[in-house]
Amino acid sequence: MQWQCLPFNQLTTDQLYELLKIRVDVFVVEQNCPYPELDEHDRTLGTHHLLGYLNNQLVAYLRLLPPGATYPNVSIGRVLTTMPARGTGIGHDLIREGLSCAEQLWPDNTIEIGAQSHLQKYYAGYGFIPTSEEYLEDGIPHIDMRLAKKHRHD
Repeated sequence: MQWQCLPFNQLTTDQLYELLKIRVDVFVVEQNCPYPELDEHDRTLGTHHLLGYLNNQLVAYLRLLPPGATYPNVSIGRVLTTMPARGTGIGHDLIREGLSCAEQLWPDNTIEIGAQSHLQKYYAGYGFIPTSEEYLEDGIPHIDMRLAKKHRHD
């Protein structure tokens, strides 16, 4: 796997196209959830995009948002792997790499996520704890979770 963690203004046109395409493929088409996938958070100052390539194909992605963008703390979202990458362990690599990038960018911050509820145990395996009741976002059950700095894995 090759990883790149880049701010919006350092993404190439091809990288931007690829990441937007896989986000729409997963979050809009696969999950049958018609919602505006593009938002201003993609280019918010401080936002970084983590791209994971296998054999020059983008197969993993997540977005790191700075404190105050969506939560008071750092936030990780838009976490995905493409269908061919699922079940290979790349998703775990993606989370570990994302946590590492967050630590480098914002070393003293807590990380918050709005996780799809069925993934609560998955994120709990990384030390995330629930901080809200379940709620619906775009028709999909979610739960807010938080990872304090002292619980991060290296």
